[in-house]
Amino acid sequence: MPDPTSARRSDGRCPDSTEPGGIPRVLTTFDVTNITVGAIVGADIYVASAITAGLLGPASLLAWVAAGVLATLLALTLAECARIVPSVGGPYAYVSRAFGPLPGFLAGWSMWIAEMTAMPVFAIAFTAYLGHFVALDDFSTHAVRVGFLVVLTLVNVVSVRTAGRVNDALTLLKLTPLFLLVVLGLGYAVLHLDATRDRLTPFAPFGFAEFPTALMLIFWAYVGFELSTVPAAEVRDPRRTIPRGIWVGMVIVTSFYLVTNFVVSAVVPYEELMGSNTPLILAGTAIFGATGAAVMAAGAMVSVSGSDESDMLGASRLAYAMAADGLLPHGLASLHRRFRTPHVALIAQGTIAAALSFVDVLSTLISFAVVNLAFSFLLCAAALWQFQHGHPTELTDVARRGHSFRGRATRMLPVLAVAICVGLLAAASTRQQLAALAVLLAGLVVYFAAAPKRAHESAGAWLHDRERVLARLARRRMRFLGGPVGWSRGHRTPPRRPRG
Repeated sequence: MPDPTSARRSDGRCPDSTEPGGIPRVLTTFDVTNITVGAIVGADIYVASAITAGLLGPASLLAWVAAGVLATLLALTLAECARIVPSVGGPYAYVSRAFGPLPGFLAGWSMWIAEMTAMPVFAIAFTAYLGHFVALDDFSTHAVRVGFLVVLTLVNVVSVRTAGRVNDALTLLKLTPLFLLVVLGLGYAVLHLDATRDRLTPFAPFGFAEFPTALMLIFWAYVGFELSTVPAAEVRDPRRTIPRGIWVGMVIVTSFYLVTNFVVSAVVPYEELMGSNTPLILAGTAIFGATGAAVMAAGAMVSVSGSDESDMLGASRLAYAMAADGLLPHGLASLHRRFRTPHVALIAQGTIAAALSFVDVLSTLISFAVVNLAFSFLLCAAALWQFQHGHPTELTDVARRGHSFRGRATRMLPVLAVAICVGLLAAASTRQQLAALAVLLAGLVVYFAAAPKRAHESAGAWLHDRERVLARLARRRMRFLGGPVGWSRGHRTPPRRPRG
């Protein structure tokens, strides 16, 4: 007997073209690719290019490729979890469904800590690039970092809509300097071929002993792929479309990162990159002169502002969701009386980020963020294994139907993901591992001592609105490719979900 899910309706549409609640399935592979690329490419490239130059030299290009492959496998693992548990909650939702509230809490807690750790990274980068225009002493440097985080926190507190508009404007502006750098930088490298060859040799001046450390730092630049699974309820044939869109998107991101870093390495000697927190200013100066340096500095400031604003939006909603479910203090699920935004969660994470902005070593913050992310993704991989092999039965049955990949490939995803996450954790220093363990223990104290373990009754309605907020955030990411390229192919940003 044929599978009834393979039948087509009389109007020619697939049976899953509309959700039971009336939500149209309109997103295509192109749209998921947009979301994947837009969610990843951003401020990270302005920071990470120089950090690994002192570890590998030009050979860091290999680490960018390897990190892209590993991130793709983890993205596909999360996509498979989203197919089985189609909830807006990411790792927190998947792990909670597989193992219960405490493991789910640990996955969400680690993700929240990682996102808060990334916020001061962008504040530090903003100040470094601002230094190209204004001379800053130690006091003013730290004041600007704190002020940067305060302003973006206030933007999110005042209005989700205002935050969205700010993010829209920053998204439209942040990528232009990178495209100019890539296109003109490649031409510059070809025209000065002998000098380019000299800068790329020796290819691995420090050997490959620090490759795992460099890989962990570069992996941070690929984080964001988890947003690809957010609008799963709006995707046509999500079992095939989401994995395909992620594959294509990750290939685009990896290629873009590789070309950008090739240009930086080809025009700036690695000895100069080693001592710089503003690698793209060096590249812009080499290619365009003083004007290019100013353009790259301005582009970096816009880009890091957009990335930090998005992180604040997503992190506050994660904290709100966990508090609404009773896994964090109910105070974090409080909404501002006037603005109807989770102001307590926003202020709490902004305060922590401001304190961390006094840490002046970017690699330390990035590594700590990756360690926490790796632990959260490790629990997701274990959850996928549980869905495929364990209970509850209905989820196991879903996992066995309509695999994103055929045969053994899907079965190998959780195994590969576990190996990747363990490798990232092992690449961290002992101090970072102990710090991450301390944070987990602190989370357990919060869970057992302060979490009420019961749902916040008045938070349910806003949680539904949270789904719309995250869907809008994902759709805004589509504008990375959804501009001239998308319009030329007839693609448009999908309509808003109907209310109700």
